[in-house]
Amino acid sequence: MTKEFAGKVALVTGGGSGIGAACARQLAEEGARVVVADMNLAGAQAVVDTILAAGGTASARQVDVSDPQAVKAMVEFAAETYGGLDCAVNNAGIGGPLKPIAEYEIDEWQHVIAVNQNSVFYCMKYEIEVMLRQAKGSIVNMSSILGTNAIANAPAYVAAKHALVGMTKSAAIAYSASGVRVNAVGPGYIRTPLVESSLDEESISGLVGLHPIGRLGTSEEVANLTLFLLSDRASFITGSYHLVDGGYAAQ
Repeated sequence: MTKEFAGKVALVTGGGSGIGAACARQLAEEGARVVVADMNLAGAQAVVDTILAAGGTASARQVDVSDPQAVKAMVEFAAETYGGLDCAVNNAGIGGPLKPIAEYEIDEWQHVIAVNQNSVFYCMKYEIEVMLRQAKGSIVNMSSILGTNAIANAPAYVAAKHALVGMTKSAAIAYSASGVRVNAVGPGYIRTPLVESSLDEESISGLVGLHPIGRLGTSEEVANLTLFLLSDRASFITGSYHLVDGGYAAQ
């Protein structure tokens, strides 16, 4: 049986843990040659080692996605190592401080915007350049339920995730006729290592209560949707924003 991404090249940022790691592993399982990029090289390499042990093909790349030249080099590495770029998951991001706008420091704002918003512009710019040469490609930008909703005390994160949805739509309109599709995914609260390490069980239980389905999501569930959007099965889907949130936004 032919694997869905056989012969394709994929790039995943923030691929060293959580949602990014799940996307990288699933892409490799389906036959893609995957570049796993992360600020944490050890985390990226651990994911690559898992992929290699399962018989897949992958490489680790350390990258600071807030640095446009580092992003350019990352994309060039993927294209030169594997001969092109068919799929990209722009997933890297940070949470940032939890405080209202009047208490937010300027450097805190700039850092969150640099990592969560500007980085996606850099990634798309260089990914699309490669994809246009091939006249095909598919990109998924990892937004959030906070790409349309909001919470108090996370102004930079909410602003960046809203911006990702807008950039996704703009890029999709510009490049769909050239064979490049761009979509966004909006996860609800997902049980990732970051959530489990930064919150106690009482806080996690509070998050669970926000989801009508009665639990947090898993990284694999977000990856399932992401791979569908990257695949040829989603060939008529572009410029859209898809929730995987256990009913959070339906309330």
